[in-house]
Amino acid sequence: MKNDQYWMQYAIELAKHGIGTTHPNPRVGAVIVDKNGAILGEGWHERAGQPHAEPCAIADARARQHSQLAEKFSEATIYVTLEPCASAGRTPACTQAIIDAGMGRVVYGSSDPNPRMAGGHQSLQNAGLVVLGGILCDQTDLLNRPFFHYQSTQLPYVIAKAAISLDGNLATHAHHSQWISGPASRHHAHQLRAESDAIMVGAGTLLHDNPSLNVRETPMIGDTPLRVVMALETPPFFHHCKLLSQDAPSRIYSCLGNENDQLWQDAGMELILVDDLHSALLHLASDGKLQILVEGGGALHAAMFEQRFATELVLYQAPLLIGGTHAIGLWQGEGAVHIDHALRLQHVERTMLGEDQLIRGRIIYPVDASSSVESSC
Repeated sequence: MKNDQYWMQYAIELAKHGIGTTHPNPRVGAVIVDKNGAILGEGWHERAGQPHAEPCAIADARARQHSQLAEKFSEATIYVTLEPCASAGRTPACTQAIIDAGMGRVVYGSSDPNPRMAGGHQSLQNAGLVVLGGILCDQTDLLNRPFFHYQSTQLPYVIAKAAISLDGNLATHAHHSQWISGPASRHHAHQLRAESDAIMVGAGTLLHDNPSLNVRETPMIGDTPLRVVMALETPPFFHHCKLLSQDAPSRIYSCLGNENDQLWQDAGMELILVDDLHSALLHLASDGKLQILVEGGGALHAAMFEQRFATELVLYQAPLLIGGTHAIGLWQGEGAVHIDHALRLQHVERTMLGEDQLIRGRIIYPVDASSSVESSC
């Protein structure tokens, strides 16, 4: 007989279908299994405002037209990656749907960090159901890192991504960078883009590289990511800007508007004036963009590091040396003064992608070192 861990893993795979479409809601999967280990129904949350995973699984079971379904439900277990919500939002409370279906047992992975929706465990127990939480919670928590990060900070989960040389440079002193990384790294980077809600670069990268910031070489997982430029002041307008294409929506955040504002807007670019980088990130999160992929350049990476907004680092390190005092480094700005103030990575992953090395990990900021840059663009 397959155990609780097996079926929770099954629910996790269902939840992954919601990557790229559910934010600002979490990614959730559910499967209903009868007492003999047969699947009665399954489903996942597809999009904010649409039914959650639990009622989707219940509806799927009814659509399969099982005989004596009410009796089977009473002896069945529903496995859900996230604690069923106890309150109604844009959709009814999932706890009530489970209770009304006559389910006998509920097993979930992560506890719900949203205080408005939490309390499902107790509600279900009060209704007489057997409830077990915390199954494979490390994996179910990982599935919803952006959502959990937003619940605790009101900010998006920021992944800082860069292709660097062995000597840590993003580009030559002439701002030439194509291509530092190899094909396998670039394919992986496009997979990251496909999983993200927005892709962000600084004004310097916009002007020097004129990037497309679209998803290529890999199927789109969900919605097309928003293309974002973060600028100290509105950058000069140029007609051949690739972000003006219809491939994906684009937006400029500018701290200081100028005569270029109207030119960008007339060309179809969304332009939003903000006080600082923090304000821009708050706006993105409120717009449902909970996972942001920051692709540079060095000044934007510096701001993300020094203001402690970057949560994860992804580096593609290529076996080449660029050299030069004025080459473009990954971390411009002030940087760390002492080694004990340096940023460190935790849970580091190292993988070879062709001749490049992927280095990925969670960023750990020093406890006793304050940010060396005030909140600004």
